Order: sequence, then structure tokens, then C-alpha cells
Amino acid sequence: MSVQFNSDVEAVDALASSYKTLKAEIGKVIIGQEDVVRAVIISLFSNGHSLLVGVPGLAKTLLVSTISEVLDLSFKRIQFTPDLMPSDITGSEVLDDARNFKFNKGPIFANIVLADEINRTPPKTQAALLEAMQERSVTVSGDRHMLPKPFFVLATQNPIEQEGTYPLPEAQLDRFMFNIPLDYPSYDEEIAVVKATTTNKVTDLKNVVTSEEIVAFQELIRKIPIADNVLEYAVNLATRTRPNTPRATAEVNNYISWGAGPRASQYLVLGAKCHAAINGKYSPDIEDVQAIANYVLRHRIVRNYKAEAEGITEENVIAGLF
Repeated sequence: MSVQFNSDVEAVDALASSYKTLKAEIGKVIIGQEDVVRAVIISLFSNGHSLLVGVPGLAKTLLVSTISEVLDLSFKRIQFTPDLMPSDITGSEVLDDARNFKFNKGPIFANIVLADEINRTPPKTQAALLEAMQERSVTVSGDRHMLPKPFFVLATQNPIEQEGTYPLPEAQLDRFMFNIPLDYPSYDEEIAVVKATTTNKVTDLKNVVTSEEIVAFQELIRKIPIADNVLEYAVNLATRTRPNTPRATAEVNNYISWGAGPRASQYLVLGAKCHAAINGKYSPDIEDVQAIANYVLRHRIVRNYKAEAEGITEENVIAGLF
């Protein structure tokens, strides 16, 4: 069943309304973290994947399971460990009673997949997830199996425990539309969190957006028009991160060893379109590009030793691009 709207304007209005309802419903469980919730929803409606980076105990897993619940989507959690094999993610072929090979689907066959502590598993297993994220399918024994729509990977990464971890290669990081940092809650937010989670009160969540509506919104985002000057601004932003190229800034040449590729430009445009739509605008402007630029660029630029020695962060460099 597909969702029909009388016009694209009506569809954008429906998207903005759904976003408000969604945010209110998630807010019943997730206290604070409004920027994080907004970024995750934008990447979902833009048909992109997200990497959540934060120390343990900041409700990363709770956030993902809550979003899947209010979106009426199937949800699977994969705990990444050093001994996890590709078949543990994709599934494998087994012999049935009639001695025929039958494909047993792995946990990747869900609408929302939480890849918990993704940097704890070896590159071979990370690569299995990579194909699924890029192709929206998995290949087992030469047979291709399509993943359900919508399909959305939310991976978490712990930035402080580096023992026994396998840093994600740049090629895989580039598959994530957004890199979303989670910070500690404010004092007042933490008071509210502790009050809400140390009683026997059960929060009842409603399904507010169906999978058909999400697919329709994902198609709508691509149809939203964008002015040439805004599109050129987005592309210019990405190209300025590339050291020793004509558009690179002095700060980029000084502190960056590798810049963002063309996929960054695409995600800047898609993210800006969605950011405009959830705020009830029918076309994005430069402010919409700037609002999501940090999430798109921060994992696509690689600092050099000089930047690390002087304490220059990716965010410092990105701020100098505007």
C-alpha cells in the first residue's frame, strides 16, 4: 500500500506534522538530546544511515529502540564483538529436513538495525554490513537477497575505550550519512532522567508513522526543489575541505590530510532538503545546509598530526568553512 498526497505541498506539510508528532512521542522516553533526535529522524527520512558516537550510558540503544517503536518498524540489535562472523549478520544456508539448502535470514533483515559498538568487530565482518548499507541487499552463496524497505542502520561507537577495537575504515565511515555526537545531559535533564527511570511507571508509546509513510517521505525529499545557489553552496562547502585544491581554505591546507568526497555534497543537499521540510519550508536555503553540515562533514575529514598536536578538532575546521 502506497501513501498518496494530492500535491507535494500537502506532502511536505504532512512530513512537518509527522515530525512534530514523532518528536513529542520520542520525548516521552528520551529526555533532552533534541539535536540528536532531530538528526536521526532527518537521516531516516533522507534514506541514510547514522553513526552515534558517545560514552556509555547516554541512552544510545534506548533512543534507537524508542524510534523503531514509534515508527512501527521491525527492529534488530546486533552486539558487535571480536568473534562476530559475517554470517552472524547476514544469515546462512542450512540443510532442511528434505536435505535442501534453505536460507536462514540474519538480524540484518529488519527495518532498523542497531549495530552496537561497531568498531569492536574485525574488518571482514564490518564489510558484510557495508554491502548491506550500500546495496540494500546481501549476497549469500552467490544469491542476492533484498532487504526490507525502509532499511536504516544506526551504529554506535564508544570513543573512550580503544583497547580491542578496529577503527572503521574511511570507506565505511563514508557510507554513513551522519556522524552524530552524543554529550552528557545537562544537570536539569539528568534530574529528569533519574526521576523518570527510578520508578515503576511504564510509558506507553504509540505508532505515529507507518513504514509506507516513511518510504513516501523518502521519495518526497528527493523531489523537493533546491535553488542553484544553495546547491552550489553545499558543493562548495564539501570541496573546500580538500587540502591542496583551488578552493581549500588556509586552515584546511594546514590541518587536514584528507577531505570530504562527492558523497558529502549529495548528503548536504538531501539533509538540507529534509531539514527544510520538517520545519515546514518547501525549499531549503543556506541556513538548512549549515544546520546539518557538521553531521555530514565531521567523519569525512581526516586531521593531520599538526591538528592533533594543537588541539584543532574537525568542528573547528568546519566552522571556518562557513
